[in-house]
Amino acid sequence: MKVMKFGGTSVGKPERMHQVSQLITKDAEPTIVILSALSGTTNALVEIGHSMATGDREQAHQQIGKLEAHYQSFIKELVKGEKALARAASIVAEHFEFLTIILKISFSEALNKDILAQGELLSTKLFSVYLEEKGIDHVLLPALEFMSIDIHDEPQVSTIKGKLSHLLQQYKGKSLFITQGYICRNARGEVDNLKRGGSDYSASLIAAAIHASVCEIWTDIDGMHNNDPRVVKKTRAIEQLSFEEAAELAYFGAKILHPASIWPAQHFKVPVKLLNTMQPEAKGTLITEEAGSVGVKAVAAKDGIIAINIKSSRMLLAYGFLRKIFEVFEKYRTPIDMITTSEVAVSVTIDSVANLKEIVKELEPLGTIEVEEHLSIVSIVGNEIVQTKDVLYKLFEAMTPVPIRMVSYGGSKHNVSLLIPSAHKTETLQLLNKGLFGLE
Repeated sequence: MKVMKFGGTSVGKPERMHQVSQLITKDAEPTIVILSALSGTTNALVEIGHSMATGDREQAHQQIGKLEAHYQSFIKELVKGEKALARAASIVAEHFEFLTIILKISFSEALNKDILAQGELLSTKLFSVYLEEKGIDHVLLPALEFMSIDIHDEPQVSTIKGKLSHLLQQYKGKSLFITQGYICRNARGEVDNLKRGGSDYSASLIAAAIHASVCEIWTDIDGMHNNDPRVVKKTRAIEQLSFEEAAELAYFGAKILHPASIWPAQHFKVPVKLLNTMQPEAKGTLITEEAGSVGVKAVAAKDGIIAINIKSSRMLLAYGFLRKIFEVFEKYRTPIDMITTSEVAVSVTIDSVANLKEIVKELEPLGTIEVEEHLSIVSIVGNEIVQTKDVLYKLFEAMTPVPIRMVSYGGSKHNVSLLIPSAHKTETLQLLNKGLFGLE
């Protein structure tokens, strides 16, 4: 059995849903298909939730009406038959009636999770109606019946496997299953989600749970590219990456893949393919245990980085100093991206301002604290690049015009990371594209 996940742009137009139906029925292998919400829907639902949170119910009402009109237009092009159109219209009416009713309810975070879940529920139900009209035998599997997170908001593959296996056993003889990405239930049984981009995570978790032959991630780009195609004119798709390389790229800014989606597939040795819905004939990128080749594969950039510098003359030879620093970040559940040390200072980077004030306050007894914002991490990723001849020379030669705040080298054999002012990000990516890949 294999897993195929289609992102928002892959199902964002009726004709693309039609194309997806052709892709999922190409071969006879049993398949679980995971769909994201239609492109733009989750953003619209976030705005509705924000309007409700701020007490602007009239604005929320208008936003709901606008989104509903979009779906009413969508279904008229999705299905043709009178029966199918009536069924699709009923689904749209049901979900938007729910959104209208909650305008009268006190807003809460739990209610917001219900709002955000509507996108995936709509896309899968409407796709199911289309498949029915086309006579394609399938089962609509509700993700809320098997996808769950624990009290720490972490999914457990063993739990998901048990629930999903029980569901699948009820449909022996069936070979095509449609389910939602992103949404789940939390430890309290409430509707929750795997955070933005979580449909990739859903796909990887499901693939791990069923020991899938492959986990295919279908988007609007033909695989992982060597650089950001939104910033750099000439980029090329990477044919093969190791799980470690893909994880580094996803974490450090490659938008095609959600960072958390690597580990379940890696742990259970499920190959991942990144493919293009609009160009299904393209090879895409294969992610496996094997890297395929040695050397620099790609460059990625992560924005919104904050650097925190802790200076202390008492630090020299003081064991336990680093532990005290890390305990502060652990307390506020804030991961550190980069770290450098000297005899009198420690510099770390984080990617969230959520608890910045509290973190700085607790670090102040340890020394003088300096905070710098508006930074980006540029990560150069490849198999064994730390040992690859001339990589560092080419890297720093290309980076001559750019002020570098911090360098992380040697912690991973697959990665060299640079901290730079965000104003220099575009220039940096272009310089590295030329210096490392010979592309301008």
